[in-house]
Amino acid sequence: MEHANVSLTNLAVVLCVAAVTTVVFQHLRQPVVLGYLLAGLIVGPYVPVPLVADREMVRQLSELGVVLLLFSIGLEFTIGKLVRVGGTAGLVAVVQVSVMMVLGGLAGRVLGWTGREALYAGAIVAISSTTIIAKVFEENRILGRLRELVLSVLVVEDLVAILLLAGLTALSSGKMSAADLALTAGRLVLFLVAVVALGMLLVPRFVRSTLRLGRPETTVVVCVGICFAVALLAQHFGYSVALGAFLAGSLVAESGEGERVEHLLQPVRDLFAAIFFVSVGMLIDPALVAQNWVAVVVLTAVVIAGKFFGVTLPALLAGTGVRTAVQAGMSMAQIGEFSFIIAGLGIVLGATRDFLYPVAVAVSALTTLTTPWLIRWSGPAAAWVDAKLPRALQTFLALEGAWTEQLRAARPRTGRVRRLAGLLLLDTALLTAMVIAAARFFDRGVGLLLPHVGLRWAQVVAAAAGALAASPFVIGIVRLVGALGATLAAQALPQAGGGIDLAAAPRRAFVVSLQLAAAIGLGLPVVAVTQLFLPKYVAPLTFAAVLAALAVRLWKSAEQLQGHVRAGAQVLVEALANQARPDGTPPSAQPALSALFPGLGSPVPVVLAPGSPAIGKTLAGINLRGRTGATVLAIRRGEQGLLVPTGRELLQAGDVLALAGTHDSVDAARALLSDGSTEQPPPSLRTVQK
Repeated sequence: MEHANVSLTNLAVVLCVAAVTTVVFQHLRQPVVLGYLLAGLIVGPYVPVPLVADREMVRQLSELGVVLLLFSIGLEFTIGKLVRVGGTAGLVAVVQVSVMMVLGGLAGRVLGWTGREALYAGAIVAISSTTIIAKVFEENRILGRLRELVLSVLVVEDLVAILLLAGLTALSSGKMSAADLALTAGRLVLFLVAVVALGMLLVPRFVRSTLRLGRPETTVVVCVGICFAVALLAQHFGYSVALGAFLAGSLVAESGEGERVEHLLQPVRDLFAAIFFVSVGMLIDPALVAQNWVAVVVLTAVVIAGKFFGVTLPALLAGTGVRTAVQAGMSMAQIGEFSFIIAGLGIVLGATRDFLYPVAVAVSALTTLTTPWLIRWSGPAAAWVDAKLPRALQTFLALEGAWTEQLRAARPRTGRVRRLAGLLLLDTALLTAMVIAAARFFDRGVGLLLPHVGLRWAQVVAAAAGALAASPFVIGIVRLVGALGATLAAQALPQAGGGIDLAAAPRRAFVVSLQLAAAIGLGLPVVAVTQLFLPKYVAPLTFAAVLAALAVRLWKSAEQLQGHVRAGAQVLVEALANQARPDGTPPSAQPALSALFPGLGSPVPVVLAPGSPAIGKTLAGINLRGRTGATVLAIRRGEQGLLVPTGRELLQAGDVLALAGTHDSVDAARALLSDGSTEQPPPSLRTVQK
């Protein structure tokens, strides 16, 4: 009975303080997540306030919040949706984790930490917080494509974190083996396949039969039971309960009743999610933050800047558009649960000193504080970035989204693509192994050469021998990347039989962007691994040189594409008058316009009606591309033809605009031009309004 009273007292203290702080923050129009953190600081052991809760009990309750929140996220992602976004999410997650491993490691060395402490610092800042992002997204009603992309990336990151924990454990114990890491990855894949296969047979049918009973309380009990059962199963096999809860949510979503179940669970989920954020606030120790303030400030800056570029760049190359890419980069600029686990692992294994855990907690707390504001500012920031980009890059990025969409719709021949991708991964793995072997045997090679030549020449010869041994794999990677990019680009933008190849310039630009994406997606993980064995800046500087060369190629291709677009715009202007009517866009217009210049995607003519809010304003003034991601290729005005607009022309009633971009961005642009509304996600991506 005494234990029950203690638990009740702790729960009452936590919820009452959280209630007061969140009400105050709502009146101040500030994110309620910050109110939860403040409540945790008040009831925590580090602030002299006579309201103290049992941190261990609060932590245990907070785990329920994590499980239920991840289950709710899973309800939004059926297995089919995960497969559709898997390629983009995988590229972004791998690049982002690799960037943060490299930057975090370099920051640790600059701070004077040991090599292993620097490695753990990189791992700590690598994984974003699913719980924090999901809560802030819900609070700010972030829906549609941005939500889908970010949450998909977070799912892949959690899988990468599991492998990261296994690799750090092996390295810290001195038994790091590629075979052990491959075995860990194989077990993870086997677990995922088994759970999904068995769950698809049982869970959707069981949920549908339960819903037919028409009893909400029964539905809640059944779904929560499934959630905790799969979470417990994941924990039994050594994986996180969050992964199990997400899988359970995805399996329940296969019943087709995900939104209904989510609506029933929302109050319970929100209650325990609040306790989770209070538990994070209880970890903040102002004294330790002050003691290690330099490290905290440096790593916080690394997290915000590194994740912004580490997410935005691959998202751009994946064809998501400037707005979505920038917003995703700013949304993921924080760390959370896995950072605590990684920091604690380093201390338990004796790989790091005790100071690293409070530093991780402080960085997590600071980035949690900045996340709501970064997400709120991400829209204006994306518009500013788009406005500052050179015209050629603006056009390229807008059309790249359309090319990527065409590539997905083309259903590319997977046989050749898979073969090239498999060979590319093999050559990359062999190159990594060769670099590590050359680094490990470098000193021995120098020792063998010393009796014959001087020290400097011995080092030069040993380094040249290592480079020569790795060169076949480098050549193979370059050739395979070129072949893979050309294959995918040809399937997205095929050459019409006979005549002039009108898609040549767009195809070249698309090939370069695919090559750059492949170089970043494969090169950054190699840099993250090999920097442990090479001198400090060798791997990052080598990769930076390769990246700079590809960036120059991309810039030249974008300028050539701009010339192609100007030439195509002249033809589009002549066709627009006959392709559009004041009452809308005829269905026959899109294929006819796209046939003129296949590299311009599927231009859609839109007529500015007399009541359009865009009349009398410039394209730059309404920020069409920054707000929607669509670009205006040409404008037809009566007998006058405007080619590629500069953004300074005043729009007039009756203007016919040729819009290009993805289907989502074009739909958003049409809505903006017709009634001035901001873009809305397509129905397939909308979730229940919170």
